[in-house]
Amino acid sequence: MKYAGVIVDLSGGRLDKVFTYRIPPALREQIAVGMQVEVPFGQGNRQIDAYVIELADTCSYDDSQIKEISCVSQKGVAVESQLIQLAGWMKEEYGSSMLQALKTVLPVRKSVSPLRRRRVRLCLEGAERDRFLAALSPKRQAGQLRLLTALSKEGELAYETVTGKLHIAPSTLRALETKGVIAVEEENPYRNPINGLKQNEQATVLNLDQKQIVEAVCADDKSGVHGTYLIRGVTGSGKTEVYMAILAHVLASGRQAIVLIPEIALTYQTVMRFYRRFGDKVSILNSRLSQGERYDQFIRAKKGEIQIMVGPRSALFTPFTHLGLIIIDEEHEGSYKSEQSPRYHAVRVARKRAAMAGASVVLGSATPSVDSFYRCQRGEYRLFTLNRRAVKEAQLPAVEIVDLRKELEAGNKSILSRRLAELLKDRLQKGEQSLLFLNRRGYAGFLSCRSCGKAVKCPHCDVSLTLHRGGRMICHYCGHEEAVPRRCPSCGSGYIAGFGIGTQKVEAMVAEQFPGARILRMDADTTAAKGGHEAILSAFADEQADILIGTQMIVKGHDFPKVTLAGILAADLSLHGSSYESSERTFQLLTQAAGRAGRGKLAGQVVIQTYSPEHYSIQMAASQNYEGFYQEELPYRQMLHYPPVYAMMTLLFSSKDEQAAWRAARAVENLVDRYIGRFRKAGRKEPEMIGPCDAPVSKISDIYRKTLYIKHMDRRVLITIKNGLESLAPWEEERAGVSVQYDMQ
Repeated sequence: MKYAGVIVDLSGGRLDKVFTYRIPPALREQIAVGMQVEVPFGQGNRQIDAYVIELADTCSYDDSQIKEISCVSQKGVAVESQLIQLAGWMKEEYGSSMLQALKTVLPVRKSVSPLRRRRVRLCLEGAERDRFLAALSPKRQAGQLRLLTALSKEGELAYETVTGKLHIAPSTLRALETKGVIAVEEENPYRNPINGLKQNEQATVLNLDQKQIVEAVCADDKSGVHGTYLIRGVTGSGKTEVYMAILAHVLASGRQAIVLIPEIALTYQTVMRFYRRFGDKVSILNSRLSQGERYDQFIRAKKGEIQIMVGPRSALFTPFTHLGLIIIDEEHEGSYKSEQSPRYHAVRVARKRAAMAGASVVLGSATPSVDSFYRCQRGEYRLFTLNRRAVKEAQLPAVEIVDLRKELEAGNKSILSRRLAELLKDRLQKGEQSLLFLNRRGYAGFLSCRSCGKAVKCPHCDVSLTLHRGGRMICHYCGHEEAVPRRCPSCGSGYIAGFGIGTQKVEAMVAEQFPGARILRMDADTTAAKGGHEAILSAFADEQADILIGTQMIVKGHDFPKVTLAGILAADLSLHGSSYESSERTFQLLTQAAGRAGRGKLAGQVVIQTYSPEHYSIQMAASQNYEGFYQEELPYRQMLHYPPVYAMMTLLFSSKDEQAAWRAARAVENLVDRYIGRFRKAGRKEPEMIGPCDAPVSKISDIYRKTLYIKHMDRRVLITIKNGLESLAPWEEERAGVSVQYDMQ
């Protein structure tokens, strides 16, 4: 390759500009994507560091105007180089532009004002100070006298105190500084989002099962074996203690670690536990941090000021220079999959980054993804199990399944079954806590007409509007909001009412049935403000409430010892979704929800309310039988050629013009047909294609969405097809005005 596209000044937010340089013949064998080089930059040809992001044989510029790369940097491989290589892999693996991949992995500083802390210090001491003070005139130099008198007592003062409280002009400070009387010192402290926490270095004594896992992983690490490990542990089995023991081993060798967690709501409790053990070595990342806080954490990590970064999937790209371990807690969670291009999965990218850095990956879950367990069966991951709870007195809760069809037959139209209401009353009398889990938000599911049967939909998206208190309906895709109509917009009938149930309505009905109960509600609405999650979780942990009602975020990873009852109000709301993973998601949610009860010394009970009590997802979740669920689910995936047995690529075509989206999708269908013909002609296993068809949500914010699905046993075949489609020439005309995204599973 004769030319290299490079980026410079990563911290200045200039990733939008790629500069082309000529590669000298002597360096053509050395230069590779991700490599750090030195280049002449600007009018003065100042030598600066740059990172190669692409290579080419040709260039669209006049060759005489192109500067030449000076040399390969001798500073060693910078962490940015490794992340750029990772971005290149993600571009190839997930189908995106290099720029999109770079913006995902590199901590680009946006327009953030740095923190400035200035102090004024007195440089004179003893007799020299006294002589200078005596020479000052109380009338003509009152400001200097006032300042130096104050500094004589304090030694140094904040700049703001000097200019504000003491009313000293900046010109006076400059004059005294020039004479060497004072010094104005400035520092730019980093923003620390977890200041003020206390460390407690007590490490929990591990039980035999936990100890065996730690010893096995650490033994591999000592011998230079860096693999992927899956810990399948029942809820409350002490997976976090295992993580911390492995972390301690990695930190003791001078290396660093990343701990991924799925939800912002988990950050508070998780950071508390890690900070109590490791103190200031820990920092966090999440979307609630300001731009300045986020950027400062990346810089602290790069400088080695912290050794453990805790956060959601974006924390995976922390620029640690000596990465030794990546832990992914609750690895089954859907939030580890990015919904923006590149649509990467954090587990797969973590394995790639760990391989590049010589690090290990530890996955943990009570309900591992079918994909991860499948890889264990094939020997790609090493499997460990924790079958009992870490607290000796804690047992798995007793689970009851209530058939809501029979409740209706008995005349009970309440959201609470008779059994759940009875148990709630019992817990309130005993002073114990309860969780009520509903996989919805809002006051009611949607508004529908009893006359024509039509639901009130968002005018911009192909979804129903969600009914909220105050007579408002809101679209949770685009944010459109409107008042509740008095009559049906479709037929004019007055028989229009809310259908379904939401967390606000549950809260209102529980409060009505149990007037003395202290109730907290936790969903996307009550946690919208910064610190909302922490405030609710802290209040519940401090026993300021008897009942916590919430959506998915209340059932994932939290540990409340006084919770002895978990009620799952509508177990099958997620069972009948459009995804092939609906049964898996339902099993995971129910198992996680059931696992919140009885985690302390008090026994726990769980009530699962459902209209589908016979479904294997619900039956296996009730018994916390993961292997049973897996044995039921895998044949379904095998029969229908779904992941993890087959790889699947989804193409999403989006356009304001619905016909344009259809044309682009059909053009790709024709191109893929050619690939299939080649495979058929060669006698090879053919890719399978489904569609094109409407996306599950066919319109969002007036954008129409169409999908095409392609499946094959070999993921590399799908990547080859993707690469062919990315060369736009065969369907450039059809693509006009259409956005295309690739989603690899």
